[in-house]
Amino acid sequence: MANLSAENVNVWFGQRHVLKDVNLVFPKNEVTALIGPSGCGKSTFIRTLNRMHELIPGAGLAGKVVLDGRDIYDAGVDPVEVRLRVGMVFQKPNPFPTMSIKENVLSGLKLSNRKTSDADGLVETALRRASIWNEVKDRLGDPAISLSGGQQQRLCIARSLAMEPEILLMDEPCSALDPGSTRRIEETILELSEDMTIVIVTHNMQQAQRVSSRTAFFLAEDGNPGQVVEFGSTEQVFNQPIDLRTNDYVNGHFG
Repeated sequence: MANLSAENVNVWFGQRHVLKDVNLVFPKNEVTALIGPSGCGKSTFIRTLNRMHELIPGAGLAGKVVLDGRDIYDAGVDPVEVRLRVGMVFQKPNPFPTMSIKENVLSGLKLSNRKTSDADGLVETALRRASIWNEVKDRLGDPAISLSGGQQQRLCIARSLAMEPEILLMDEPCSALDPGSTRRIEETILELSEDMTIVIVTHNMQQAQRVSSRTAFFLAEDGNPGQVVEFGSTEQVFNQPIDLRTNDYVNGHFG
């Protein structure tokens, strides 16, 4: 299993310093939640973990993101290979609208020129792991956009899982979903964490407590870059925070 850590990560957009000296270690087969007010750099940070940050014009980065002992930003590292090993699920479901449910699941293989000897088996496995198989098994040829929002998000998770990533990054995956769909996504996260590492950005304090074993609290104050104020077990961060700012945030006093 992959071992992922961030070491003194600093991020810029042009001249604007948006993240400063982020040091985090993501335990294997656990869920780590990133919490904090809007604009403190959580989504920016999660994109540094699979080199999606560098796709933004003017983006800059210093520090290291270490995957299995190697900095993913080293000159000899293929960013496409990194993104295959470290998958991403975005805030809004983004299935390919002209593709069927089945084609969406297999789209990553096609785009990365990977082949499989059992496409049907791979589709079923990915959809089962994303907890949506029973809902779509009889309509795999239907357009992906015929699904509900919550189903589309689970389809996007299945699309990532078809690539067999070792780590899954999730940027507010439930923010646009109803409570029932949110519950199913959370159940899926807990099931997936049995054999993969998951990092999730969330504004929902209850969700962080339900799904994660560790939590990092990000904060940007007075125009300064975002930083990690506190990082520890989820139980400790929420129930016995060390920093007064953490206590104020998790108890709803600001943010």
